[in-house]
Amino acid sequence: MRKDTAADQAATPLTRQTADRIAEHISSNALTKGTRLVERSLAELLKVSRSPIRQALRLLEREGVVEPAERGGYAVALTRAEITKSVTRSPAQDPLEDTYLRIAADRLDGHLPDRVTENALARRYELQAGQLTHLLRRMAVEGWIERLPGYGWEFQPMLTTTTAYEDSYRFRLTIEPAAILEPSFVLDRAALENVRAQQQRLVDKDIWTIGNAQLYDLNSRFHETVMACSRNSTFIDALHRVDRLRRLIEYRRTLQRDRAIVRCTEHVQIADLLLAGHRAEAAEALRKHLATVSEEKTSHAVALPGDAPVQ
Repeated sequence: MRKDTAADQAATPLTRQTADRIAEHISSNALTKGTRLVERSLAELLKVSRSPIRQALRLLEREGVVEPAERGGYAVALTRAEITKSVTRSPAQDPLEDTYLRIAADRLDGHLPDRVTENALARRYELQAGQLTHLLRRMAVEGWIERLPGYGWEFQPMLTTTTAYEDSYRFRLTIEPAAILEPSFVLDRAALENVRAQQQRLVDKDIWTIGNAQLYDLNSRFHETVMACSRNSTFIDALHRVDRLRRLIEYRRTLQRDRAIVRCTEHVQIADLLLAGHRAEAAEALRKHLATVSEEKTSHAVALPGDAPVQ
């Protein structure tokens, strides 16, 4: 999707930003392929006129995110997983990975205000216009910053305390194994085989060469793919929201790679159980996996900026 075509380079900043926000809307709401996109509704949602919406949809059509709808207008052409995959780069491909992680750390540590301007970010991190646009686009698609109507950007709520982080794992321990046992559960074999292959590549060698951000994306994608099979929209939306909230903490709480290999191996084993039709065993394996990861990441973790001082 994200190729620097002549058409993309010619797009105005507003068109590019509006396109990225529409892509984030598709992703965060898990809109399925074929869902019709209504210009008026998008304009009201994003608080812009219909003209930039129309231009943004044309740009997204060139990038393959949307396609012409049967009755006119546009419809979704890519799933959330495909959109996320298209904008996620490995550190070797992205020379701004270190700056990206600095911004994430500064936000988590409270060094950045809730609202920021592009000029302020450019000065603080010594970024050129194109570099800043790339980073803001990536953060917006990942859901931890959002463009304000007209001017500036606003960071979105994130987990910032150890207690909230622990709560997120207890919540996941409740809903993720249960989702596998839902009556509506239907295995998406192709999707599960795809994320299983990603996890196997991590186990084989890739885990030693990728950064924390991409490792988080691959692991959360595995869990969200399993959850999507439940076809329980409340469960699916809840996990997606929790994954967005815990993103910045996860960059700091990433396991040592020798331990991460063990957890990725467990992902492969859970996938194999599901592919073999052993749902009860897979649910129990997932429960044990989440309990162990939670213990590893919270038992000896460094205090977070929002934690109350020990009395």
